Amino acid sequence: MHEGPIGPTSWAGPEGPPPRALRPRWREPHPVRVGPTAAGSALCALWVLMWLLAYAKGAQDASPSGAGFAWVTLAASTIGAVAAAALARYGDRGAAVGVAAVAGTAAGVTGLSCELYLLLTGDWILWLHRPQFATSFSRSYRTAARSGRRFH
Repeated sequence: MHEGPIGPTSWAGPEGPPPRALRPRWREPHPVRVGPTAAGSALCALWVLMWLLAYAKGAQDASPSGAGFAWVTLAASTIGAVAAAALARYGDRGAAVGVAAVAGTAAGVTGLSCELYLLLTGDWILWLHRPQFATSFSRSYRTAARSGRRFH
């Protein structure tokens, strides 16, 4: 055999495929965990509840109104949403998710309650709260029923 620059032992045969490079794994630098999310949810629920209890206790002489409860819930939810934004930017993202979830749920339930009140009474409860006509669900209907008046 010819012993030139390429000898019989210079090629070992076909190699296997080149080793596959694993795909890069990207990880979240600040992962959201269950514990902080649950803690944020619980604290925000307590926050909204404390606002509502303070409003109910603050109305000593007059009975608390549905409009008052709606405004207090919306105020507490707005403050909670601002706190969630601050937590997402500067703090724990898991806690921010929990706070935002409860604040959004409280605001959503309040909005749905206001819409239901509008559908049942024809009155928008959040401002200019003057019933325009009476239905069986409104206070003016009960007042009219006691006095014998009739609304059209």
